[in-house]
Amino acid sequence: MSKPKVGSTVAPISFLSVDGGYREIGRQGERWTMLFVYRGRHCPRCKRFLQKLNGQLTKWTDRMDVIVVSADSKSKALADRDEFGWSFNLCYGLTVPQMRSLGLYVSEPLSEAETSDLFAEPGAFAIRPDGTLMLVDISNGPAARPDLDELLDGMIFNIENDRPTRGTA
Repeated sequence: MSKPKVGSTVAPISFLSVDGGYREIGRQGERWTMLFVYRGRHCPRCKRFLQKLNGQLTKWTDRMDVIVVSADSKSKALADRDEFGWSFNLCYGLTVPQMRSLGLYVSEPLSEAETSDLFAEPGAFAIRPDGTLMLVDISNGPAARPDLDELLDGMIFNIENDRPTRGTA
């Protein structure tokens, strides 16, 4: 697995939205995009993380578009949204090739009780309006995730000060 190449253009990817249609990354737009990948309905840590994101969503969406995606089916994603009252752009059906193109760790389920298919471990990607990757945080398990308050504060600073992409040397 290779690291995502910060500073380079993200390959265009479309994600199916539970609201119909799709959301895209890797194309030029007017706003920054923050993409969060979560493990799926089976993960209680994902729920806590996404509940916190949902609670501060307007602080994020004032500055950037937010997309949240997993490999789950539409029915599982809708069940989560309905159960937890999420209001962010929720997408589903993340494919293994998409996971790999993002540089995500991919896991096999431990049992049918967990889930039935391969799924992505958590990731967070900040994408500039020109479609280039500015910031990456990926994990090989559910316990290691960015602190949302710190990430938001850092993203606001990066956007307001047009900070350069780091980690390119």
